[in-house]
This record gives sequence, C-alpha cells and structure tokens, in this order.
Amino acid sequence: MAEEQKSNSKKNYLSSGELRKISAHNRKIIRKYEKERERKNVKPDEYITKMRDPMNAVEFDDLHVYFFTDIGTVKAVDGVTLEIPAGKTVGIVGESGCGKSVTSLSLMQLLQRPQGQIVKGSICFNLGDKVYDIAKMPENAMRQLRGNKISMIFQEPMTSLNPVFRIGMQIDEVIELHNPEMTSDAIKSRTIEMLKTVGIADSEGVYKRYPHELSGGMRQRICIAMALACSPRLIIADEPTTALDVTIQAQILELLRELKNKINSSVILITHDLGVVAEMADYVAVMYAGRIIEKGTAAEIFSNPAHPYTIGLMKSKPVLNLNSDYENNTDRSKKRLYSIPGSVPNPVNMPNYCYFRDRCERRFDKCAAEYPTEFQLSPTHYVNCYLYCKNKDIGGIKNHE
Repeated sequence: MAEEQKSNSKKNYLSSGELRKISAHNRKIIRKYEKERERKNVKPDEYITKMRDPMNAVEFDDLHVYFFTDIGTVKAVDGVTLEIPAGKTVGIVGESGCGKSVTSLSLMQLLQRPQGQIVKGSICFNLGDKVYDIAKMPENAMRQLRGNKISMIFQEPMTSLNPVFRIGMQIDEVIELHNPEMTSDAIKSRTIEMLKTVGIADSEGVYKRYPHELSGGMRQRICIAMALACSPRLIIADEPTTALDVTIQAQILELLRELKNKINSSVILITHDLGVVAEMADYVAVMYAGRIIEKGTAAEIFSNPAHPYTIGLMKSKPVLNLNSDYENNTDRSKKRLYSIPGSVPNPVNMPNYCYFRDRCERRFDKCAAEYPTEFQLSPTHYVNCYLYCKNKDIGGIKNHE
C-alpha cells in the first residue's frame, strides 16, 4: 500500500530538471509562433478566404488553442468546429474551464500571449464582400475589426470599465477610433444616443460620471452601449448577467434581444445558465474539456439531449415544486440535486479516448477507443458519442439511423 502511494505521488510530481526541460521546450515553441505573428507587411491574400456556407457569420474549423506553461501544454481548446448563422444567437454552455471564453477570445485575438497561441485551425469571419481568417490576421488588420465589426460584452463590467475615466470618454474613444471622420460633437451625440438606446434615462448626466458612481445593472448597460456603438455584425456576450440580480438580468437579456434584432447582428452567448440559453438562443453548443460534444437547435438540445454529459447538465437543474409533499417525503434521494460524478481530466495530460468516459454512467468497451467522431442525429443535431454509432464495434460511421 505504501509503495502504491509512493508511485502515485511520483506520477504527480515534476523534478526541477523536468520543469526546466518543459519550460525550455515551450519557450522554443512560443518563439516560433510569435515570430510568425510579428511579421511585417503581411499580404491580405494570406488571410482572405471563403466560407463553406455564405449564410454563416462565423465558422470555427478544427480550432486548437494551447497555453504553453512552465509545467506543460494546456490544451484549452482542442478541435472546436462550430458555425454561427447570420442574424442568429448561438449559446455555448459548459462548466467552468471547458474553453468557452478562450474560444471567444480567440475570435477577438485577445488571448494571453505569448503563452496562449492558436496552433491549428481557422476562424472565418464573413463581412459580406470579404471573408477573413482571423487566426491568420496580423494585429494591425485585426484592430480594424475589433470593436467595429466584432464586439464583446465582458463578464464583469467593473473590471471592464476604466475606473479613472468618465463613462462618456470611454464610449467616445470606441466611436472615434473607428470613425476618424466624425467631429467631437457628433461623437458625443452618438454616445448619448447609445446611452438612451440601452435604457439609461439621465444619459447626459451618466456621460459625465465615473464607473463607481453607477450600479451593477447600469455598468452592464454601459458595456452593452460600448459594444454596440459601431453596430457590429457579431456580438460576443460572455456571461453578461452573471453578477446581476434576477430582475436586472431579465431587463438586460430583453435589451440585448431588442438591440440584436434592431441592428441584425449575430450573437455568441456564453453562459452557465441553461435558463438564459433556453430563452435567448436559436442554436446551442455544449462544450466539455476543450471540445464541443453536442450541438443543435435549442429545441433539440433541451427536448432531446443526446450526450450523457448534456443529459447530466439537464438533470442537475433545480426544479421547483417537483414534489409537493417534500417535507413528508421519506425518500432521501429525492431531496438531493443530481450532480455529475467525478472531475474533468487534467488539461495538461488529456486521455486519448473520450474525455467524458471516466465520468460517464453509460460507458461501454468502445468508449476506450480513440476520441469519437461526430455523429449526425438530424439535419441540425450532432453528437460526439459512441452510443450513437450505428455499429458500436466499428467506429467512423458518421450518420445515425
């Protein structure tokens, strides 16, 4: 027993020599990617591409995003393929650390460099007349899109807004950067108009205030106004209602829906709240350990979840009035909310089989094989799980009949 514990502790321990080797190896990889990114005079031909479906606003194709740390390589996003249809809302759900925010930050080119790098795949963004592969775009070209054609509403407005500048100055900066031909008076008028649009009554008064003088709901409205100031084609909302109470949350979601319809934008909604996704999203993608394991329309995912992880998420939702005779119920199991057993695998050392296998209550022998491919359940519903393979002894069959 003592020898077994000793061997297990060695598996989780890295000597100083091993750490130096890993660090040196990763620094070499980082230098290679940074050298590629810092090239001057990159020709547009290198990052102008075509969409597989011109009706999509964004297409992620086999996206891999790794963080090269001193203790190993963290595979934060490990092969994401996802489409964002034009004018639609796509909800991305999953537990903390599954890669939702990293996927959206990759689209904005806001990864924590130099450790964070896009190592493989493409992110195609459709502007109508041109299509850009954001994974290959140089920084100076990306600045023309970020905040103008692609905007992001961040999770915590108090850390997103600069505490030493007034609200008006911060929104003015966004408009001025992407509209250099506008006069200062026109910029101020546009800012006040945006403050009114997001439901702030005293817009001229708020224009002169600092972030700490506003409530949480007001600050979130400011962040939305800033994101929509240039009428972007794509809005990324990264848990926009997490820090808000239920009443304000409902107001913010309704506001976001109205403004999205008004400017006909596409929305990527990142959240833990399945209720928010059910209300807002047209399509849903479920992420687990850096991969999308199931995707489809909101109706398909909520009424007919297929992947055992998605089923577990649905079972873990608290339901009011499930048992009206709750206090007199002698079955203790009915009083406990379901939770998915086990824990997420180590992102530095991911298994070569299905990432959810060790936590899955429906696993069978085939699950120990290589990671499952994508199986089609309907024209819009896809799942990565061997339970839906036509022949469970032979992998690689794409369609489920």
